Amino acid sequence: MKLMLGLMWLLHWLPLPLLGRFGDLVGAILFALLRARRHIALTNLRLCLPELDEAARVRLARQHFQAYSRSVWERGVLWWASEARLRRLITVEPGEVPVAAMTEKPTILLCPHFVCLDVAGVAIAMQASASSMYVQQKNAAFDKVLRRGRSRFKPVRLFTRQDGIKPILRALRDKLPYFMLPDMDFGEKDAAFVPFFGVEAATLTATARIAASTGAQVMPVIATFLPNYRGWRVKFYPVWDNYPGEDMVAATRRMNEFIEERVREAPAEYFWTHKRFKTRPAGQSSLYAKPAP
Repeated sequence: MKLMLGLMWLLHWLPLPLLGRFGDLVGAILFALLRARRHIALTNLRLCLPELDEAARVRLARQHFQAYSRSVWERGVLWWASEARLRRLITVEPGEVPVAAMTEKPTILLCPHFVCLDVAGVAIAMQASASSMYVQQKNAAFDKVLRRGRSRFKPVRLFTRQDGIKPILRALRDKLPYFMLPDMDFGEKDAAFVPFFGVEAATLTATARIAASTGAQVMPVIATFLPNYRGWRVKFYPVWDNYPGEDMVAATRRMNEFIEERVREAPAEYFWTHKRFKTRPAGQSSLYAKPAP
C-alpha cells in the first residue's frame, strides 16, 4: 500500500488531462480483469436501466470502471495539490460554497455515492469545517493519509459506524454540517425497503430521522467530472422544503427519487459496483447470483 501511495503522490504532479487518461486506461484494464465486480455492475444496470440494450449497458459499465479508476488516481490531487490548484480545478455551482446557509442552522449535506464525492468534501473543507462518517481502512498507512487528506484545510470530525449516532447529533447541535452518504445497503437495521429505479432496496432512513430529531435542513451536493479532463463540478442544490414531514418512509422514497434523477444525468459516475440490492425482502432470492454455465 505504501508503494501505491507513493505512486499516487508522484502522479498527482501530472497535468489533470494526463492523469485522467491514465485513470481511464487502468479502469479499462480492470473492467476486463475484475469479473465479479463487472457482474455486479452489469446486474445493477440491468435492474436500474432496463431501457438500455445489453451492448449499451456493457459500454456504460466500462465507462463506470474508468470513472472510478480516475477518481482514485485523481484523489492524489485532492490530498496533496496546493489550494490554488484545487480552486482552479473545482467549479462550484451556483457560484460558491454556501457557507452561511449551511452553518446558520443544523445542516445535512446529502452526498450520494458518485465517484467524485471526495471532491465535494474538499470543496467544502477549503471553506468551512464539517463532519462525516467514513469507513476506517484496514491498512493503517492508507487510513492515515485518507484522514489527513480530508481534513488538511479546515478541522473535520470523522466518525465511523461503530461510533453510533451520538457524535453526529452533537456535531449538528454545534451547527457543524454533516456530510451524509445515504445510499448503500447496510442491511435491514434502521432501513426500509424503498424503490430505487423501481426495485425494492434496503435504504437507510437515517437522513429523514436525523433531520426530524434535530430540525436539520437537507442540502444535497453532487460532484461530477467536467468535460475534457478540465476538473470537477460541485453542485449545491436548494434545501428541501418540508422535509422530512411525518412519514419517514415517504421521506426516504423522496430521497431515492432525487438520487435517481441525478444518476440519469451522469450515469457512468454512479457507484454501480456496490451491491445496492444485496438485502432482499423476506422470501426473495439474491439478485446477484450468477446464472448456471
